[in-house]
Formats: sequence, structure tokens, C-alpha cells
Amino acid sequence: MPLQQTTAGIVGPFDGLDVPWLLRMRAEVRSSHPFLIWAPFDAPARRWSYGEFHERVGALAAGLVKRGVKPGEYVLIHLDNCIEALLAWFACVELGAIAVTTNTRSAPAEIAYFADHCGAVAAITQPAYAEIVAQNCRNIRWMAATSHDAGAAPAQAVSRGDSFEALFANSADRPKRAADPLAPCSVQYTSGTTSRPKAVLWTHANALWGAKINAAHENLHASDVHQAYLPLFHTNALAYSMLATLWVGATCVIQPRFSASRFWGVAREHGSTWTSTIPFCMKALLEQEIPGDHKFRLWGTAINEPPAFAALGVKMIGWWGMTETITHGIIGEVDQPNIPMSIGRAAPEYQIRITDDDGRPTEIGDTGNLAIKGIPGLSLFAEYLHNETATRESFDAHGFFLTGDRVERLTNGFIKFGDRAKDMLKVGGENVAASEIEQVIALVPGVREAAVVAKKHPMLDEVPVVFIIPHGGVAGAAPDLQDSVMAACRKGLADFKVPREIRLVDDMPRSTLEKVAKAELRKLVG
Repeated sequence: MPLQQTTAGIVGPFDGLDVPWLLRMRAEVRSSHPFLIWAPFDAPARRWSYGEFHERVGALAAGLVKRGVKPGEYVLIHLDNCIEALLAWFACVELGAIAVTTNTRSAPAEIAYFADHCGAVAAITQPAYAEIVAQNCRNIRWMAATSHDAGAAPAQAVSRGDSFEALFANSADRPKRAADPLAPCSVQYTSGTTSRPKAVLWTHANALWGAKINAAHENLHASDVHQAYLPLFHTNALAYSMLATLWVGATCVIQPRFSASRFWGVAREHGSTWTSTIPFCMKALLEQEIPGDHKFRLWGTAINEPPAFAALGVKMIGWWGMTETITHGIIGEVDQPNIPMSIGRAAPEYQIRITDDDGRPTEIGDTGNLAIKGIPGLSLFAEYLHNETATRESFDAHGFFLTGDRVERLTNGFIKFGDRAKDMLKVGGENVAASEIEQVIALVPGVREAAVVAKKHPMLDEVPVVFIIPHGGVAGAAPDLQDSVMAACRKGLADFKVPREIRLVDDMPRSTLEKVAKAELRKLVG
């Protein structure tokens, strides 16, 4: 169900508008207000006002045009969090090019695939990745690298490519074009598990939708300071944090990446009031001293009011969303109590459907398949780039996007996340959610993180195997940790859900947002 042109006479919420309009408007009405604060680890923070940032975006957009980048062409942005990543993103979309943000943990073959699949004409990267980009993006016309690696001095000079700083021209020559909300804006590649990653194409209307609706869901105001440390190449930091901040004219603090030891210091220095986070980060923050004078009023994360993190002393709203949904299709209540461990209620901007494998509506207490309906190119992604078959097959006959997630219906409209369909185990004919086992193990003292995957079994089809990162690493694990984990599983789970193996590890392979790359773990168990 690819993007359809607007039916004659229907007025959309962003008619005549695009992303450059939003940045220009903010530069006009809040010129001197700080938009972005770059907080590198080993140098003082640097503030960029709305007016200053808008001017530099114009200068870079003009420079990209001089380098031959044309509207409709694709530019690869392979950068860790830094101001240059956002300057490049906004400059591309201002001139009408499509910004392609890629995961900096990608393997060489993946980078080659990204560049060739979208047909990138140029790449912007940093010293640490310059060689891998140059070697694998063979069809680009040019490459430019920043002078630093996410705020740190580079380990070695870039041997080829141009400097990012040399790309800038005169902002007075910034390109001018008619605003088209349905024009392509940006691309993000999904994490591929069993097949090639799909390229999720957003329009300008998608980006504006993400800005406006995320800000509304998060109750953001112009006085807020949003602290962002999750990767800007992903929807969470890009839309939930940065674009939502831009919509209301607030301030966004950008850190190179998550650092538990630096989190509270940065929050106190800049008066952070909001952050989008994940359980991986919150677990690490529990090990830090929590200051009594922070100004956080709300955090957004995977689940509402998780009891394990009550010590952090901040109200937490849950949410569910995907790159394809731009914002949250399910969202917790900001001003009302939420059911702890739920992910919220259906967002009013979408239709949410939960059905069993036969397509029948689920009852309260049952788990079913999650589907979501919106408007492609506005509240849902425009299409999977260069993949009409995948786009078509991701929607059903009624226009619902098939998410691949399973959720449980609770009382009063609340919903609880179950698991990705691909993370369901089939143990002796019984469906087992990996997350159910993980939640039991996560509460065992001494466990920092747990991930459950399926191992093939000759009699039962599959059995669960758990990988555990102990507090203090494998060397510091308590001698009886495995016994404690098995005891907790036998007490809290049906016998067929109890793991058959426990493997202690110091780390696990990661994908976007520090999620465990379970496809890699599955390779280890065979």
C-alpha cells in the first residue's frame, strides 16, 4: 500500500509546509533561544541558537548544491551523535535531497548494501568510519569526513575524502524550492534479521507528523530541555527527541552516546526536564547516585511505571512505536495513573487492532497480533524504498500495517507488550514468549541483563537458552548465580518455559538502541 497522492479537495495538516519551513519559522520567532546543546565528553558544551543553526544549515545546503547534490538524490549520513549529523540531515532535506541515516555499528557489507540500494551520490562520515565507507561505497561521487569522532580527537587522520568543514558555502545562496509535504525527506534502514534490511522512506509530512505528534504525546513545551543520547540515526532520538523539541521551540541536549557516569552531571548542568530512554540505560543509572536537585519531570520509555526503576524518582510513561509509524501508536498517560508494566493505550491518531492467528479479536487477558492503521506518507511511512513487494505485503486487505509484534489486552484499554513474533518459541507445541522468561530472570540479584533465544531440540522442536550478563561481569559473578536463576525460573514459570541452558557472558551483540541482536545469539546456540 504505497503512498497515494492526496485526493482532490482534501486538506492535509501540513499543506504548503515542509521541514525547512519548520526550522525557518523557529529561527524567526525564537532566534536567540538555544535549540541544540552539544555536550561532548571531554570538552565544554557548545550552544547553537535557532538562528545560528538555521544559518549554518543554509550554508551547508548551499555548499552541497555547489558539490552537485540535486533534489531527489540520496546522501549517506554515517555518523555517531554530533552536531554535524543534524546539520547534514537538515541541509539535505532543505535542498530536496534525501538524508539516509545509517547505523554506525553496521558491518562493511551492510554499508555497501545501504549505499548501493538507495543509490547514494555522496557520503558524510567521521574519521573512525572513513576508510570503511570509502572502501564499500564505491559508486558515490564524493565523501566528506568531520574533524572529530563524536567529540573526541580522531585516532588517525582521514587518508581520503574531503573535510566536512570545506562543504560550507554562503547561506545567502541557500537553495529555494516550493514546499511539497509529500516529497521524500529521509530514509532509515531497519535491522535485518532473516533478510536484507528494508529502507523506510519518510516524506516531509512524515517528519512534521513526528515532530508535532511526539511533542503532543510527550507534553513538551517551549520551556523544556530534552536530553538525547540515543543514536540520532534512529527514529527515537531523531523524531521523539530532536524533531519534537523543534516543533515546540524547546532545547535539546545532544550527548555522543549514553554514559551512566555523565548522565546526571549533564542533566544538572543544563536543567534537563525530559528524556527518552530504554531499560538498558535505566539499569545502569540505578548504579549511580541519584541527585536530589535534578529537574526531570517525565521520562518516556518502553513501559509505564516499571517498579524496578521507582528509585529513580521520575514519572515514566510507556510507549510503542516503529520506524514505520514515525511516532507512538500506543502511549502512556502523562496526567493520569497508568497500569505498571503496560505500554499505554491506543493513541488517538491511529487505529489499533489486536487479533489471534485466525484473525479473531482477542479478549482481555489474551495475547494477539498487533496491527495499526494510519495514512501512508503522513502518519505511516510512505513505502519501503525500491521494494514494492515488501511494501504491499506489510499491509493487509483493510489497510492495516502488520507490525510483527504481539501484545496483550489489559483492562480499561491498556495494552502490554508481548514479544516480536519472531521471538516466540515453540516448545513442545506450546507458545512461549522470550520476554516472559527474561522478566523473571531480570529480577534475580546479580543479573544485569538477560536475553532468551530458542535452541533446536529433536523432541520439543525448540527449548529456551538464556544469555546473562552478570553485575561485575563473568569474573565478578556470584558462584551460585546460575542456581539462583534456575530457582527463580522454576518458581515463576511453567516447567516447559524454564531455560535448558544458562550462558554467562560479559557482553552481547547489539543492534539499534542497544537492543540485543538475537539473530547473532541464535547462531551461537545452533
